[in-house]
Amino acid sequence: MASIRRLRKKWQVQVRRAGHPPLARSFLFKCDAEIWARDMERKIDSGDLNVDRRALKGLTLRDLLVRYRDTITPTKRGARMERYKVGTFLSHTIADCPLRALTPTMVARYRDDRLKLVKSGTVRRELSVLHHCLEIARKEWGFPFPGNPVGQIGLPQPSKPRDRRPTPEELDRLLSGCDRRRSPLLSSVILFAVETGMRRGELVATRWSDVDLEGRTLHILMAKNGHARTIPLTSAAVDILLELPKDTDQIFPISGNAIRLAWERLKKRVGIDDLRFHDLRHEAVSRFFEMGLTVPEVALISGHRDARMLFRYTHLRPEDIAKKMS
Repeated sequence: MASIRRLRKKWQVQVRRAGHPPLARSFLFKCDAEIWARDMERKIDSGDLNVDRRALKGLTLRDLLVRYRDTITPTKRGARMERYKVGTFLSHTIADCPLRALTPTMVARYRDDRLKLVKSGTVRRELSVLHHCLEIARKEWGFPFPGNPVGQIGLPQPSKPRDRRPTPEELDRLLSGCDRRRSPLLSSVILFAVETGMRRGELVATRWSDVDLEGRTLHILMAKNGHARTIPLTSAAVDILLELPKDTDQIFPISGNAIRLAWERLKKRVGIDDLRFHDLRHEAVSRFFEMGLTVPEVALISGHRDARMLFRYTHLRPEDIAKKMS
């Protein structure tokens, strides 16, 4: 931050920032001092001034990542997944790179190493975390980086949008294969996900107090995008709710991880590959459009705030359209 004070008949301004020598100048008018201070701070932030990288001596990227993980990550709704991504960086050799030597070339090497193991979409999300970490360090923590090395490399191409929908035969097999002794709620969870398009986390977070059976609506308080929404319920969804016990606050008294594990066991038991629980959301959105709902109506149910993203979840079957046309 700049400090401005009156000294004799002039205004003296000083700009101090870690990694930079102090900048000072005097002006006859205070407004000129304020303009000069803002201009110097802008140049420091944009890297237009020479940087004294000696201030980074003895520090590694690991130091930065650990601080970011412990102070910034916990404030995010996706803290658990981001903590995992930070851990991926900490287990790679790039974590021990001195901050003075961190270059776009080293970040590109990390990118290429990870592309040998995981898909491009995963690498893009990991690099997004590193980019944010370096931006926080540069703009808020006073680390004298001349620029963000992540922003100076080419990102992998986005993964091809997934278009998998379970077939009616696959849904029948899944429901028939549900083990009511080990996972008594799984069949209800699957059917309700198909009827509502709700995410796994939304399903386990919903309470009976969020349901209006008379008005046939359900209020989703905690959504992935941070925006609450109220969705209409189909007759089938209402029937599912009426059959469930109401001896707990949760509609589905089960954890998200328990659903994930039960889903994987179920797929293996019935012999279905390459089907994710999230694909049930694709199925639901596609069904809403096949019912004749408009884009705003489907977006209200799914919670998508971007029509382009909504269409990525929509996979109409050509044979169904052919039947309509005939």
